[in-house]
Amino acid sequence: MTVLSPVSDPRAAEPAPTESLIGLRVNGADHELAVDHRTSLLDALRDGLALTGTKKGCDHGQCGACTVLLDGDRINSCLQLAVAVGDREVTTIEGLAGDDALHPVQQAFLDHDGYQCGYCTPGQICSAVGALAEADRGWPSHVTPPDDPGPASAAALSADEIRERMSGNLCRCGAYVNIVAAVQQAAAGRVTGDDLA
Repeated sequence: MTVLSPVSDPRAAEPAPTESLIGLRVNGADHELAVDHRTSLLDALRDGLALTGTKKGCDHGQCGACTVLLDGDRINSCLQLAVAVGDREVTTIEGLAGDDALHPVQQAFLDHDGYQCGYCTPGQICSAVGALAEADRGWPSHVTPPDDPGPASAAALSADEIRERMSGNLCRCGAYVNIVAAVQQAAAGRVTGDDLA
């Protein structure tokens, strides 16, 4: 019987890289960041770029506290790997306000006291901005009647539609009524789908 020796592969001795230098475009600014391939976008934002407005809640994509906008769409940043974002546009709560004015959704949350402890508020506001943009694009929700093609605009959203669209963001403080009122105010003030996105 002939025993074969294993084929030697010189590359097999080298460990696979576990870290990469990536480009992140966050709130309109470009950044380069060395990250472990397993780093979530949430951790890259908070630990790598010191953008601590985005909160870590459950870290399992269930509470919505870490919601940010990726190319204008809302995502749970705890479930998104930083290396997969590439040079796409990330918007966090820090990137919503203008130089001298709050974003209309931020102002509406302030006007209606749409928060209690405030821990979930950044995620709630980013989610509301994304939800209003989705409604402006005519995306239906689970409470949109089956024969309805979807809302004509965010301004047409009912309280039930807003509750459903915000249902991925949990708050244990009992401020849901005020959050709905804040989103309704922001939706009513929209002129076009681009003014709040």
